[in-house]
Amino acid sequence: MLKAGAYSPGIPLLIPGERFNATIMRYLRFARDFNQLYPGIETDIHGLVTEIVDCKRSYYVDCVR
Repeated sequence: MLKAGAYSPGIPLLIPGERFNATIMRYLRFARDFNQLYPGIETDIHGLVTEIVDCKRSYYVDCVR
């Protein structure tokens, strides 16, 4: 189980050339679930972009293909 704060502030979730893997996906899902359970104290993950459209929060990670 991943815990809040697995990545320190200012440390990118992914570095150039790194690929998404199962561990990173689990961490992103954890962040999403944590933010839904505890509004107002959302996680702050460098590189994770949130956007609210039609009152629904979506999460994105900028990447280059």
